[in-house]
Amino acid sequence: MVKVYALLVLYKGVNSGTVLKSAYDLQSFSFFQRSSVQEFMMFVSKTMVERTQAASRQSFKEGEYMLHVYVRADNLAGVLISDHEYPNRVAHTLITKILDEFTAAVPASNWATADEASVDFPLLPQYLARYQNPKEADALTKIQSELDETKIILHDTIKAVLERGEKLDDMVAKSESLTMHSKLFYKTARKTNSCCNF
Repeated sequence: MVKVYALLVLYKGVNSGTVLKSAYDLQSFSFFQRSSVQEFMMFVSKTMVERTQAASRQSFKEGEYMLHVYVRADNLAGVLISDHEYPNRVAHTLITKILDEFTAAVPASNWATADEASVDFPLLPQYLARYQNPKEADALTKIQSELDETKIILHDTIKAVLERGEKLDDMVAKSESLTMHSKLFYKTARKTNSCCNF
């Protein structure tokens, strides 16, 4: 079954990505894994937004997940994390729609200083639930068939975007935004190659 795990709206600052709003569907993970999986998805989303140039789209294949990223020219960014079966074009069309609605609801002057607690955008969880089935988005993709005429760059792994010699394992170890529990979860998942192959 096709699955969307997360939708995030971020602002790409000079040296970092700030999550403005996020929604997750982590029911397929055990109760005890969910907080670590969510924290790690947020970490990877921020990292990939930081590594994506403004006015471009990218899709990253990593393990059993796909990470779709769109950073607009105004540095507002959207991320959709799904399984491999969720169509790239549907994912990017949905991200575009969400960012357009976010722009209408939250003034651009607030993006650089806002955080998730201060942003009011209740539509994200609704979109996450509604578009679990990509067929729901068929009308959406037909309307926006050219998808801003921007090319989606597909990467085989997140490693392709990291700087030369940089490893995700090292970034996780050095990260101050991940708790020790999440770092331990990541290491264990890497060793057993189970739920979290980011």
